[in-house]
Amino acid sequence: MQKERLTRDPKQTNPLVLAFLGDATYSHCVRYHLIARGLVKPHELHTEAKRYVSARAQAHVLLTLMPCLTETEQAIVKRGRNAKSGSVAKNADIIDYRHATAFEALIGFLYLDAQEERLAELVQQAFAIVEGESGHE
Repeated sequence: MQKERLTRDPKQTNPLVLAFLGDATYSHCVRYHLIARGLVKPHELHTEAKRYVSARAQAHVLLTLMPCLTETEQAIVKRGRNAKSGSVAKNADIIDYRHATAFEALIGFLYLDAQEERLAELVQQAFAIVEGESGHE
């Protein structure tokens, strides 16, 4: 599937729009990762996916990755973290929710900016972090 070309700079995109796209992108990557690992039962897939996509897990991933992010990536994270969504976090504390939104904004930004290699690198590091490996330098 070919992506439509954006007419605006991804750096200027609303961070909540970036998070919306990042949520879907990361969830897709997680689902593919789990299926590639051989999980095939729907309940098992859902249960395992929650380990990766929960606000707490995404917040932990973001805080672990922060030292290796570029200045541009850190600026996107800051905008995502500070964005006022107007919704209340369900099953998550507000700090984790804000960090998860920031992580999703970063993923959405990398996707929109067509930084496929960097996106793949950070997603793989996220998987390693969730799975308890270091996965980053």
